Amino acid sequence: MSFGLGHDRELDAGAVGVTAAELPPIPDAAMTDPLAARLDPRRWFEHPDRPFEIEIGSGKGTFILNHAAANPGTNILGIEWAHEFYLYAADRVRRAALNNVRMLNTDATVFLKWRMPDAIVSVVHLYFSDPWPKSRHHRRRVVQDLFLAQVYRVLVPGGELRIVTDHDEYWAWMETHFARWCVNGAAPGGSTLFERAAFDPPEWVGEGQTVGTNYERKMCAERPPHTCVLRKPT
Repeated sequence: MSFGLGHDRELDAGAVGVTAAELPPIPDAAMTDPLAARLDPRRWFEHPDRPFEIEIGSGKGTFILNHAAANPGTNILGIEWAHEFYLYAADRVRRAALNNVRMLNTDATVFLKWRMPDAIVSVVHLYFSDPWPKSRHHRRRVVQDLFLAQVYRVLVPGGELRIVTDHDEYWAWMETHFARWCVNGAAPGGSTLFERAAFDPPEWVGEGQTVGTNYERKMCAERPPHTCVLRKPT
């Protein structure tokens, strides 16, 4: 099975991929009780008591592979909407024999809203998400007020949303949202606000890089991307 990703071998998500049995359909009861759809994704891991992180938009899996290898005591769930990239990344994780990574093929914003319990995630990684540059597609962008509200809810106190983008107009959009959701802002509904912090690249990335993804090495050689950390207060 080939998806034009530079290989001819058969892809296999194996035990890395989250199964339908582990993530059953949203029950009808969720229409009147949103909590009815909640489940604990930490139970999908061999060691569910470890710190738990999420990467939204894992692409080919380069970041999650390196990050998981550098942090073997942390469980990381990679969420990728495009099935071909999900399968490719899961296959790479399977072959690397990393027991602290699972991959999920779904819409991350829906998963956060309907499935995730409160205060269980240490870090949410969002790197180079689709900027959807046309105005009529802006509603598809990941960074929205509802998304930031859900991230705040699922983060543990002191947890972080880490963001990187190279798209200037999307960054301006993000900054407008950050201004509402950071200290001294005015988040919708009077929600408690994030603290903004500097983005420190992981120790394992190459010189001059932020997260070491394939996209970054290819597209950000001329100038560094925009970065941000939003931290839930302790």
